Amino acid sequence: MQCEMVSMGRILLFHLICLALLVELSRSWANKGLLNSSVLEMFVDELPYMPKIQGFDVVNGSPKAKSLTIGMFEKKWKFHRDLPPTPVFAYGTSSLTATVPGPTIEALHGIDTYVTWQNYLPSKHILPWDPTIPTAIPATKNGVPTVVHLHGGIHEPASDGNANSWFTAEFEEKGPTWYKKTYHYDNNQHPGNLWYHDHALGLTRVNLLAGLIGAYVVRHPEVEGPLKLPSGDEFDRHLFVFDRIFYTDGSIYMNSTGNNPFIHPQWRPEYFGNVIIVNGKAWPKMMVRRRKYRFRVINASNARFFRFFFTNGLKFIHVGADSAYLGEPIVTNETLLAPSEIADVIVDFSTSKTDEAILANDAPYPYPSGNPVNESNGKVMKFIINKNQEVDTWQVPNKLIQYPSPDLSSVSQTRYIAMYEYTSKSGEPTHLYINGKPFDAPVTETPKAGTSEIWNVINLTGDNHPLHIHLGLFTVLDQTELVNEAEFKGCMLNNNDAIKCQINKYAVGKKIEVAAHEKGWKNVYKMMPGYVTKILMLDHEDNEMIRPIKLIK
Repeated sequence: MQCEMVSMGRILLFHLICLALLVELSRSWANKGLLNSSVLEMFVDELPYMPKIQGFDVVNGSPKAKSLTIGMFEKKWKFHRDLPPTPVFAYGTSSLTATVPGPTIEALHGIDTYVTWQNYLPSKHILPWDPTIPTAIPATKNGVPTVVHLHGGIHEPASDGNANSWFTAEFEEKGPTWYKKTYHYDNNQHPGNLWYHDHALGLTRVNLLAGLIGAYVVRHPEVEGPLKLPSGDEFDRHLFVFDRIFYTDGSIYMNSTGNNPFIHPQWRPEYFGNVIIVNGKAWPKMMVRRRKYRFRVINASNARFFRFFFTNGLKFIHVGADSAYLGEPIVTNETLLAPSEIADVIVDFSTSKTDEAILANDAPYPYPSGNPVNESNGKVMKFIINKNQEVDTWQVPNKLIQYPSPDLSSVSQTRYIAMYEYTSKSGEPTHLYINGKPFDAPVTETPKAGTSEIWNVINLTGDNHPLHIHLGLFTVLDQTELVNEAEFKGCMLNNNDAIKCQINKYAVGKKIEVAAHEKGWKNVYKMMPGYVTKILMLDHEDNEMIRPIKLIK
């Protein structure tokens, strides 16, 4: 759908047309009944092992580059023993083998992996979506646009999955920045945890809700092996955690009416589900032995923060955060993960005083000042612990992998990055901008390649927003509360200039120290509302909460 918004009359006509179309598209959803999550018994399905794909070949004993073809398919998926099969979009090498989440790609440091991402999705989406926000819309109105972003990857920009590099089935239609069919991941980065997901403009939310997510690991045996951390399929597991709402027929619920229906007929700023999914199963269970396990925990929710803890007091031993190892292990009783964040933890079940442990969640939603959790979204999964003690050969060394510490002496520039949320007269959000600019506005951030910068990220919205940087890393230095925030926000809305609005006069409130397990190099961090977060940048999302960065030489 194309429209030039020249006058208020035409704007109103445009939105009435969109509303009528969405009403037509959503009739089938409106006639379904929502599932009461309490009818699903918890802890009845086993935690699945996600299939693995090796991202390298071995020739005469030496690792070599490998080319993969991974498709996106529509299929049915069983999220729970008692829930009818659910229509989903899934990654896999075939429709039969496609899974939610998709297969884990295991890459080797320094060995190239090439992936041709193929779109086999149907002509129409399985979920409602809103054409009034900036969205990838094929000219023929047929096909589901997709493009894959490797979250945490540091590689060529042409393989980053730009939101405008989308394509439909058989590459019939392509976005304005589409470049090539096969993406090149050189894996020339530190070992750690990444994940891949859809990133099409305006459709990221619904494509992820439909199931287009999967894990990617960069391994470096020479560096990681001496650590003697838990390894192998049994003791080194991914936990892909997300939330969903279902209809009684098993299909995924997505709202068909927006919070500002005469502005955005369908779009809402957040989605919170009442069923917690881990590795494609609702509230699964896992049998474990009394020894150490490694869990790579990925929060793949749209908006839900998880503050994980064990009901029997077991602790988390953090060994990594996002895509990098920590310098030393950090022990915590709980861990807070924003959407798209990754915690790499060791759990020692030999210390458990009970034979069962529930991984639970107590993060309000929206975070940090929203609704308290309930019986459904306050539980994640259950671990059933073998009664027998046994010899554990895995270790957690006192030192892990040492990376360069932040060097502020090399900083070449300081920038101010402001997050804004705009509302209608009724007070409901209409859109979110970074630095007051839409995604397609000319690039304003042009750091020079090979330099470091200080970014002061000013969150003027009411929620905690995770900030993600593509193709790079940063470390968080501190967070400072804004005093007289309303006054400062008023100036920023008028001027969009932190210096002109005297940021130093307002950023003088209490400071929050960065948690020890988050002081390493990261690609995602939680931007506290009403705070300025200072980050050191080293050499998103739908409805405009994303901005491009251009490196210059």
